[in-house]
Amino acid sequence: MQQTENLNIEAFEPMPTPEEIHARVPLSDAAAESVLAGRRTLERILDGTDPRVFVVVGPCSIHDPVAGLDYARRLKKLADEVAGTMLLVMRVYFEKPRTATGWKGYINDPRMDDSFHIEEGMQKAREFLLAVNEIGLPAATEALDPIGPQYLGDLIAWVAIGARTSESQTHREMSSGLSAPVGFKNGTDGSLDAAVNAIISASSQHSFLGINMQGRSSVVRTAGNRYGHLVLRGGGGRPNYDTVSVALAEAALDKAKLPHNIVVDCSHANSYKKPELQPLVMHDCINQIADQRKAGHRSIVGLMIESFIEAGNQPIPADLSQLKYGCSVTDACVDWATTEKMLREADAALRGVITNPNPA
Repeated sequence: MQQTENLNIEAFEPMPTPEEIHARVPLSDAAAESVLAGRRTLERILDGTDPRVFVVVGPCSIHDPVAGLDYARRLKKLADEVAGTMLLVMRVYFEKPRTATGWKGYINDPRMDDSFHIEEGMQKAREFLLAVNEIGLPAATEALDPIGPQYLGDLIAWVAIGARTSESQTHREMSSGLSAPVGFKNGTDGSLDAAVNAIISASSQHSFLGINMQGRSSVVRTAGNRYGHLVLRGGGGRPNYDTVSVALAEAALDKAKLPHNIVVDCSHANSYKKPELQPLVMHDCINQIADQRKAGHRSIVGLMIESFIEAGNQPIPADLSQLKYGCSVTDACVDWATTEKMLREADAALRGVITNPNPA
């Protein structure tokens, strides 16, 4: 009989189950408390009962866990300093979508040499997330692989669905079962429809194929996630963080009968992928937030910043020992000094309009 399937498959290699990876890197009490505290605060911000702003800030992608944890320790100190006005959530991205080719991230290729030791990458990613949470920082990530949350979801406080995947039924279904709030980015053309529809879809119950903790194919039935919200990242050749764009986003949410919960990504198309413009975007948004609060309403509840120890980015060299410490290998970032300045200035500007008697 002629073969008709798996014609382009070279091999099937066994992957440890989520249960096995969890057993190798178990959730600690300290990490669990950090995750739950982060989620609870994010939910209160999205419900409107916590007046603070949350900021997802960190490297474009994690490639060096030593530098990543160095960054996390710095960020924790800053998070404590600005806790009266902002909740800082560390950006911990392990998966990178690619238009054509390129490094797909720490899980897919942890050795950065096209050896694709995914089983190793998944365990190391979990180890890194555990360490970040034990430092006392909640973590945020982008969900690309629908199987990944079974391995890492218990360590995540906030999830992003990217501009290229907000329209994907698979990602909307997955989001409906996630335990953390989910931000859906507007399309790469700047349109809001896909993200708004994704919020509605993810809030509903779904049934779809997935895996359970034992790695067995399962019908996954979800309850729906009511903490979906909109992320403005610019697109179609222009930013969309200005007051007119925010007003249009509010109108789109009104039409869909959704809460006014908007996050502005200071990077990507909103800064034309120029990291030096991120402080200007943030400054504008902080002014908008202050004006909104003074007027007695709110819609911008969060911000996103791509930030690392060193500014800019670098190509991945053949000799990995030549990598510059604390510098992104994907999108360019602002450096740590700029990050401190951005967040301290935001804290000073918001201190008079945000009153939070219990920042813990």
